[in-house]
Amino acid sequence: MGNRLSKIYTRTGDDGSTGLGDGSRVAKDSPRVAAYGTVDELNSTLGMVLACAGIADDIRETLTQVQHELFDLGGELCIPGMAMIEDADIDRLESVLDGFNEALPPLKDFILPGGGMAASCCHLARTVCRRAEREVIALARVEQIRPQAQRYLNRLSDLLFVLCRVLARADGHGEVLWQHERRRKPKA
Repeated sequence: MGNRLSKIYTRTGDDGSTGLGDGSRVAKDSPRVAAYGTVDELNSTLGMVLACAGIADDIRETLTQVQHELFDLGGELCIPGMAMIEDADIDRLESVLDGFNEALPPLKDFILPGGGMAASCCHLARTVCRRAEREVIALARVEQIRPQAQRYLNRLSDLLFVLCRVLARADGHGEVLWQHERRRKPKA
């Protein structure tokens, strides 16, 4: 970290603008700020998952690595032209996802968010990840963004879905299945 923050407030954002990592200023509601802000929110939700009791070491290790990569991704989005997320990061996510998914039974029904505290927090992280992906797509429509950012978030949401399943089973609650039959009316 080049500059240490000794004073947290600067008052420079009181006009509705914020500074990017390259020194330029943009509106706080710009697509770029929305994208890296949602990535930051996603990182916070992963912290909630990690704060849950009983998280297995392999999941803890995976999510901690992802938190570091999300910080990198936030930096990439905060500094126009910066490249931090690489194809190797996406390949690693796919490999980890395949490893966790291998032990799960095939999914035959939709599942609802739930299955215990850790799984529920992970479902929240998954939905925030999808929003972050949408924000990056919106940003890419108006500014040059490397495709790795979008691909990383897309793969991460898949990994988080699989981890929701793993966590629900590990916690003993099991997956909460959507009961689509409940709407079927009996034949008269």
